Amino acid sequence: MNIVETYTGHVDPGGDAARRTLDALTITKLSVGPMDNNAYLLVCRAENEALLIDAANDPERISDLVGHGPDRPALRTVVTTHQHQDHWQALGAVAGANGSNTAAHPLDAEPLPIPPDFLVEHGDTVKVGQITLEVIHLRGHTPGSIALLYRDPAGHPHLFTGDSLFPGGPGRTTSPEEFASLLDDLEARIFGELPDETWFYPGHGDDSTLGEERPKIPEWRERGW
Repeated sequence: MNIVETYTGHVDPGGDAARRTLDALTITKLSVGPMDNNAYLLVCRAENEALLIDAANDPERISDLVGHGPDRPALRTVVTTHQHQDHWQALGAVAGANGSNTAAHPLDAEPLPIPPDFLVEHGDTVKVGQITLEVIHLRGHTPGSIALLYRDPAGHPHLFTGDSLFPGGPGRTTSPEEFASLLDDLEARIFGELPDETWFYPGHGDDSTLGEERPKIPEWRERGW
């Protein structure tokens, strides 16, 4: 697999992966499956240990992303951001091939193809090597949707939002109550806590920053679900 080292936040379905290299962590983004799902491979540079966010589809491509040589990272953990099927179709194959632990929120665990090895709630942390990721529960797209936050001590925060936040607004909800719940959580737990420089990585499509999206919140709320 070809991995582009110039990271823009855009990857093409079936195309190259793109890697962003931070001081302590690399983040590699790959589009998989017919719904242009993003899978993110996070590798602790100190310990060469990896965590995958959403084994969405194409287990062979995800395997190529992890690598096949002796220097490939050890994929210790696969986190599923939420229960929708397009985000876990490769979960069993990827976890099984790598002996990885799997994690999800308890409210979204039941539909997954394999039971999570551990459950994570709002305020919990997940480790990848020496790196700590914070779990943020965002209620609305599904009952147990989560985001993962890396607070880079050498730069800005990095936030993996699943289908809860995209450039242009919250993820899909199916009732006014779910929409209000999701937008309330986004305002309180994301925009209310994190700076504009926070770069976020959604479950489909291109990345954005909180500063780019923040001015749009009033129109999101007015627009409704």
